[in-house]
Amino acid sequence: MIQVAVTRKGEARLESGHPWIYASDAARPEGAAPGDAVRVVNERGRFLGVAHFSSASQIRLRLLAREDRAIDRAFFLERLRAAIEFRRRTVRDSDAFRLVHAEADLLPALIVDQYAGHLSAQFLDQGMDRAAPLIAGCLRELLAPASILARNDVPVRRLEQLGLEPQVLHGEPPARVEILMNGLRLVVDPLRGQKTGVFLDQRENYVAAARWAHGRGLDLFTCTGGFALHAARACASIEAVDTSAPALELAAENARLNHIENIHWREANAFDYLTGLVSSRRQFDWIVLDPPAFAKSRSNLDAALRAYREINFKALKLLAPGGVLVTCSCSHHLAEAELLGIVASAALATGRTLRVLERRTQAPDHPILLTVPETHYLKCLILEAL
Repeated sequence: MIQVAVTRKGEARLESGHPWIYASDAARPEGAAPGDAVRVVNERGRFLGVAHFSSASQIRLRLLAREDRAIDRAFFLERLRAAIEFRRRTVRDSDAFRLVHAEADLLPALIVDQYAGHLSAQFLDQGMDRAAPLIAGCLRELLAPASILARNDVPVRRLEQLGLEPQVLHGEPPARVEILMNGLRLVVDPLRGQKTGVFLDQRENYVAAARWAHGRGLDLFTCTGGFALHAARACASIEAVDTSAPALELAAENARLNHIENIHWREANAFDYLTGLVSSRRQFDWIVLDPPAFAKSRSNLDAALRAYREINFKALKLLAPGGVLVTCSCSHHLAEAELLGIVASAALATGRTLRVLERRTQAPDHPILLTVPETHYLKCLILEAL
């Protein structure tokens, strides 16, 4: 392998347990092709690990192994076997789950989700993109899936100067896949759905939120209706709001599939809809806020904080006494302490006293590495208005 020297700062970053080295802390290796596996050394030549090299991204190196080894079929088989075994120990009541969660499974920039017998993957840097055929072969050997789809239409690939076209790696991915999740039958669109088909990280939070559901419900940013569908049997009625007509169509299809008739799907901007509800002095007993990532980068964190404050403030205006608020953030730039502070401020501003019922995060098939804060992105608070 070609050797790449990193600065003391880069070396300290690796020693802190983080797998990324930025371009400013790594020499540009002569002769290295985009996506090569390279040996990483410090300024004195001491070996630090093996990493994928990117010629385009600000993340120049992503560490694959701390031992000196080849990044070959045996490497991917070992890592994928470990990821599969972890899911066998952690996933319950679902045949849809995250099989590989990038850095948290020691396979940076690789996402693999399983939907019944079909796999949907994202190859997010030059190294994993080059290794896609090899990885697909390993997945076929280990799982014998009916199909493997590369959902490479994710914008982050532009940072790696990679194309944004989905690609079939094996079999014929269907336009619809029916999955089982927490006792519900759900249809997933693997070709056009969010992420690799549907949001899987809230799977266990759906069940937790439904435990506290009652009365009149409001599910904002519902997307394909995960929270609403799980809580429908506990609520008298639910209004579920989203801007995406295709997502709402799929949500309504899933409601019919499960004989759920008390959800009213509303195509609208959630901010505008909230404002209208406040103006009309509506009240709800169970409210869910599950917005998209407002803070996609640290540069727009201030705008994101304002958005989180606005929706939580207005939701508390609508919450009936004894009601439950489920408020979420999938922005890893927003720490749980900041979200708690935003909700506390909104509670004071609206004169509400809130009791914390549960503090939750992403499902365990989206594991978190203690020394890699980027792997901890989802926060979910369940609160009761006294």
